[in-house]
Amino acid sequence: MCGIVAGVSTRNIVPILIEGLRRLEYRGYDSCGIALHQDGELRRARSTARVTELQASADTDRLAGGTGIAHTRWATHGAPLVHNAHPHFSPGPRRARADAGQDAGEASGISAVGRVGLVHNGIIENHDELRAALTAKGYEFVTQTDTEVIAHLVDHHYTGDLLEAVQQAIPQLRGAYAIAVFCRDEPHRVVGARHGSPLVLGVTVGDFGRGAETFLASDAMALAGVTDQIVYLDDGDVADLQLGKYWLLHAESDGRWRRIERPVRTVVAHTGAAELGPYRHYMQKEIFEQPKAIADTLDAVAGVAPDLFGDAAHRVFDRIDSVLILACGTSYYSGSVAKYWLESIARIPTQVEIASEYRYRDSVPNPRTLVVTISQSGETADTLAALKHARSLGMNDTLTICNVATSAMVRECALAYITRAGVEIGVASTKAFTTQLVGLFLLTLALAKTRGHLDDAAEARHLQALRHLPVAVQAVLALEPHIIAWADEFARKENALFLGRGMHYPIALEGALKLKEISYIHAEAYPAGELKHGPLALVTAQMPVVAIAPNDALLQKLESNLQEVRARGGELFVFADADTRIHSGDGIRVIRMPEHYGALSPILHVIPLQLLAYHTACARGTDVDKPRNLAKSVTVE
Repeated sequence: MCGIVAGVSTRNIVPILIEGLRRLEYRGYDSCGIALHQDGELRRARSTARVTELQASADTDRLAGGTGIAHTRWATHGAPLVHNAHPHFSPGPRRARADAGQDAGEASGISAVGRVGLVHNGIIENHDELRAALTAKGYEFVTQTDTEVIAHLVDHHYTGDLLEAVQQAIPQLRGAYAIAVFCRDEPHRVVGARHGSPLVLGVTVGDFGRGAETFLASDAMALAGVTDQIVYLDDGDVADLQLGKYWLLHAESDGRWRRIERPVRTVVAHTGAAELGPYRHYMQKEIFEQPKAIADTLDAVAGVAPDLFGDAAHRVFDRIDSVLILACGTSYYSGSVAKYWLESIARIPTQVEIASEYRYRDSVPNPRTLVVTISQSGETADTLAALKHARSLGMNDTLTICNVATSAMVRECALAYITRAGVEIGVASTKAFTTQLVGLFLLTLALAKTRGHLDDAAEARHLQALRHLPVAVQAVLALEPHIIAWADEFARKENALFLGRGMHYPIALEGALKLKEISYIHAEAYPAGELKHGPLALVTAQMPVVAIAPNDALLQKLESNLQEVRARGGELFVFADADTRIHSGDGIRVIRMPEHYGALSPILHVIPLQLLAYHTACARGTDVDKPRNLAKSVTVE
């Protein structure tokens, strides 16, 4: 959600800023902009189209400069209109402009009068009160955004030193922010700060304090091809970027600032992952990358042991007596599947909480709980906040399942399992989800072994099933032509119902989420046994019902639920294991899965649901990789 790129150099950095924005497009956005220090003033271009159109505007108007900031915005405060797009300028209060003979200029367009320019990720919760105070001081607001408040606030504190102005402004902000600020009066300087939203610093050499060029970005991927030397900023850090050098400062609890050093890490961004190759969309590419992603995630696993999760894992696993899983969206559904595994295989009580709800309710903490967070990006704001809340309640044994080894989530948790899904561009998660399930299954086995519920024979069977999983997933992907035929029918519908039982109920939820995310078809999921408790009222011939039918202990119960649908004239679309007794017939269509996969069956059964959502969206002509109103990385609450 939202993206920042900024830099200070002796060369023209417009191509770097534009390419950085392009690399961040996968996060989702509805406007974009760029601003440069050029010819003694701040100049900018903004657009509500794609980064390609922004580049065309910058080229046409010959934007160039060695100091600049750029942004992709996902609208929160204020509609996605050009005048609300970042960067935002502050020309100063009315009186100061009148004394200088200046006008506020246009709210949008290539050029505007401004002393301070700023881009911002996050949400400022006290923006209304700050807006009122700044208006009283003569500042005029031309947008509906919370970000404009920060620009005016920095300008208000500016007396010739941009760093000092930022240091005075940020204690007045409540909420989450990552900012990059520059000033007309200091042509070779950018100041960045973070609290609750990710921000990294990139340098062209690894020695602290010396870099021929310095950059800021919300994601190291934005700087791929420019530098692989990355400094991860912590909450409370401020970065002062100047030509050939940078400084870092940190705000202490007493309000004082101290100079700090953060390690420079070599981060290799896999730029090749951004190439579509033979695929129509990134989502399709990522669906078909799942066999490799799963194999890569399992690559270093020779056996089941706590140390897969960190050196201290054995001591932690010995002392815990319950598990609390915190996650959002698709990651929450992976945690919901894991609850079945953890309780049935590891025999450990498990609770799964939606992270955005958990910290706002009264709960009963247990200091012997393992708190498990799940996040693709490792920067999910709600999950990070829930993790900190759990720790504040005395639950300090923490573990994350995450796809980004350098993320805030990994740094915040004592233990971690890093999935190897690679970069996921499509907003609707696919390979990140299945690799999360693999990581959670390994956690289940490790806890089961620690607790004495996994003998050598069972361990060998589970490991064999895991190693065969990439081949099994490949066989499911071969069903794509049959699923395309179903998608053509779904594309004409406006509602759908998904049914599952047991550990396949969260998979039904995930299937419904995928369909609504990218095809905009309203979809709901229910445990199949709940049909007669309300959802059956919705069933008509116009309501396709998707059922997940593995050959497990609940199959007979599920068959009865399917008969309830047929008796009401509903159309059934069933993904059934090969050895079930469910057959195609009047009002029921069946696609047979290649094999039954026992405890790991949820991983196989989610694949056809991903394909169904994808091909339905293609048939409806939606923007599959960038669905409306959604962002890839949700870094605000």
